[in-house]
Amino acid sequence: MAAEKIKKLVLAYSGGLDTSVILRWIKDQFGCEVIAYCADVGQAEETVGLEQKAIATGASKLVLADLREEFARDFVFPMMRANAVYEGYYLLGTSIARPVIAKRQVGIARAEGADAVAHGATGKGNDQVRFELTFARLAPELKIIAPWRRADWTFAGRADMIAYANQKKIPIPVTAEKPYSMDRNLVHVSYEGGILEDPWREPYNDMFRLTVAPESAPDRPEYVEIEYAAGNPIAINGERLSPAKLIERANEIAGRHGIGRVDMVENRYVGIKSRGVYETPGVTMLTHGHRAVEQLTLDREVMHLRDSMVSRYAEMVYYGYWFAPEREALQALIDTAQRDVNGVARVKLYKGAATIVGRKSANSLYDPAVASFEEAGGYDQSDADGFIRLAGTRLRAIARARGEVVKGRAEK
Repeated sequence: MAAEKIKKLVLAYSGGLDTSVILRWIKDQFGCEVIAYCADVGQAEETVGLEQKAIATGASKLVLADLREEFARDFVFPMMRANAVYEGYYLLGTSIARPVIAKRQVGIARAEGADAVAHGATGKGNDQVRFELTFARLAPELKIIAPWRRADWTFAGRADMIAYANQKKIPIPVTAEKPYSMDRNLVHVSYEGGILEDPWREPYNDMFRLTVAPESAPDRPEYVEIEYAAGNPIAINGERLSPAKLIERANEIAGRHGIGRVDMVENRYVGIKSRGVYETPGVTMLTHGHRAVEQLTLDREVMHLRDSMVSRYAEMVYYGYWFAPEREALQALIDTAQRDVNGVARVKLYKGAATIVGRKSANSLYDPAVASFEEAGGYDQSDADGFIRLAGTRLRAIARARGEVVKGRAEK
């Protein structure tokens, strides 16, 4: 039995092979009560039958928490207001789910009088960091058990875990290993490992869950109108929906047109490069629409300042610093800028592409009369003469200093 003294522990539990084995292993090692906790963040049918499975494996009970609306409202939407993208492609679907899961895990641990929490993340990935940084910020008094990093965890891989499950009569389906691993929530489905570890190999087309192949999408485009208020999407085609329902509807619409597939090799926080394949149809479409309304409503310098921080914000989410003060401070700046991002974007969906074809806003900064090439619109073009001369002052100074001025010509 492990040296640590633990009375009661809350385990983040999915019911799969890893967390089922971990649940029983913790009971064997620590002799403590284990509460299995599963967060519903939109993984569909995967939560069916979990209570019976958890109790049969040794849990005292299962807590199934429906976090879909909280996840969408308090985590996904703030991230979307920042237009956060990691390394140019990844819309952070798994990354943003971990802090909401860990937050509720802390709440359950305190409500149940537990003195420890546990997760099934491996020592090679990002999730271990995301879980444990959230624990550190929200409940530093709780002990953390991370079996994959422990010296007394003797399982080398799947074969050892299956043998242990058979020995302990753990009620899990023992099947051949899938050719990849999958994580699903409201925002996306991610795929990695297995056959995808060869970065040259194209994924199987039947792997995807949320999107059709672009070449199999309808031959006619579909137009979608998305309304935004203070940077948040609030309605699709005139129908107001709750945050979670809106993302679900966006997934349905964009998915049938093959929107949002991404195949990338990314840099994990722990220093490993990893190939990930993602499908994020709804949030891809919503992010395009958000950018379109911002084009009308955000001041240039505010937009450029915010955009200069997008990669840093995305890193904070990816690395697991959602509850860190730097992310909260940056969020305050972003949300201040989003107050006037109100309006409607019209998006054209066609065979994998989401194209902005219209945008409107009651508080638009766009003035057709000023922008027009056909009329003056109150803009005196001669004012640009002095503006350009001032802007070029430092460039002319560089030319003089480098001796690049042609002699004999007058310099004005």
